[in-house]
Amino acid sequence: MCDKAAAFDEFQRQYPAYTATSKLDDLRATEYARLDREGQVYLDYTGGSLYAESQLREHVSLLASGVFGNPHSKNLTSLAMTALVEQARSYVLKYFNASPDEYMVIFTPNATGALKLVGESYPFRPGDTYLLTYDNHNSVNGIREFAKARGARVSYIPLCPPELRVYSHDLEKGLHLGRPGRNNLLAYPAQSNFSGVQHPLEWIELAQKAGWDVLLDAAAFVPANRLDLGRWHPDFVAVSFYKIFGYPTGTGCLLARKSAVAKLKRPWYAGGTITFSTVAGQNHYLTPGPAGFEDGTVNYLNIPAIEFGLRHIEAVGLDLIHTRVMCLTGWLIDRLTTLRHRNGRPLVQLYGPINRYRRGGTVQVNFFDSNGKMLDCNEVEKLANYRGISLRAGCHCNPGAREIALAMPEEALTKCFANKDRQTYEQFLQAIQGKTTGALRASLGIVSNFSDVYHYLNFAETFLDTAFPD
Repeated sequence: MCDKAAAFDEFQRQYPAYTATSKLDDLRATEYARLDREGQVYLDYTGGSLYAESQLREHVSLLASGVFGNPHSKNLTSLAMTALVEQARSYVLKYFNASPDEYMVIFTPNATGALKLVGESYPFRPGDTYLLTYDNHNSVNGIREFAKARGARVSYIPLCPPELRVYSHDLEKGLHLGRPGRNNLLAYPAQSNFSGVQHPLEWIELAQKAGWDVLLDAAAFVPANRLDLGRWHPDFVAVSFYKIFGYPTGTGCLLARKSAVAKLKRPWYAGGTITFSTVAGQNHYLTPGPAGFEDGTVNYLNIPAIEFGLRHIEAVGLDLIHTRVMCLTGWLIDRLTTLRHRNGRPLVQLYGPINRYRRGGTVQVNFFDSNGKMLDCNEVEKLANYRGISLRAGCHCNPGAREIALAMPEEALTKCFANKDRQTYEQFLQAIQGKTTGALRASLGIVSNFSDVYHYLNFAETFLDTAFPD
């Protein structure tokens, strides 16, 4: 690869919009200085974003400024904490432009907790349908267990390689499975955590008009894209806050339409979710509103930090973040897909779109040596560590997208689970004919810069014209 200065000039010629994002370089030098101080090339933003130092200072300052108690009471410290929790709840609605008349915010430990809440409470019955795309996080796949246990049908919408998108006729075919007057739930990600594909938000209205409730997994989408709930009206939206602004972890939410919440039936109750219960009478009253779905005590000392994180993103500018992420993503894809061994064989295979149309800043690849042999993504990840580069190897909790991307045979996968005995990893590999079980993901975010991508590309080039023994 040409020297860094020449490469940067070429990059700016191809992606001139990047110049307007220079504010993010200043931000990196102040709020995220630890990255360059430690020589870290962080390319795992889909795994978790990074926090600004000012977020920590604001949070610590708040905690040091008062006495805050468990909000499940009416004493002074509880009331003070309750006010902060409700303030954060209101700010989340504001950030997503969600009307408080239409939506409520239910705090959860993470996006998985939000998804589980829907799965366990949705009133699946025989004759109902749970429809989801092959491209989904395991936390969305897991909802099928609730659906099947209650007699509902589970159906998957296939993906089409190589871009791993859903064809419109396959979506329409799936939506036709829903029986009128039944409880039909469609679940899909706004952005794939595997391929970076951004599935159309237009599906929301299309499905609702066909009699479906819509569960949108927005965890990978909202860190660098605007989700306007004044424009789009999914029934349920799962969000993980650390994926947006890094701190605090252990906080997520379910943004739910009040009309959809009225349909949910909780399978149990816990502390904090009821106004009254009786042992002798074996009955209870569920607390109305979000509290009826927030099991136990919420993460109350960390919840106020959500507002600090959202304010930080607003101050930086989500559109600015999006512009930078997409410029760098375009350059990374351009360069990776042109790398070839001397014999003409490609160095990488990319899984997902090879352009920036309806995709996010997640770039998934596998490396191949000059003989066409796929390199173990876990070993490549280890080698990247020696260079100070943080990537992520595996299937990324998205087995459906992986299976389509890697052409894993359905018959073999079914056979793996037909045996009552749990298979070892080696037996699983043998069953799928030695195919890899994952890929290597680079993902870009708020303070990614050209240097990060340049270092990754230099690392990638070290595999050119190499051949590895079996």
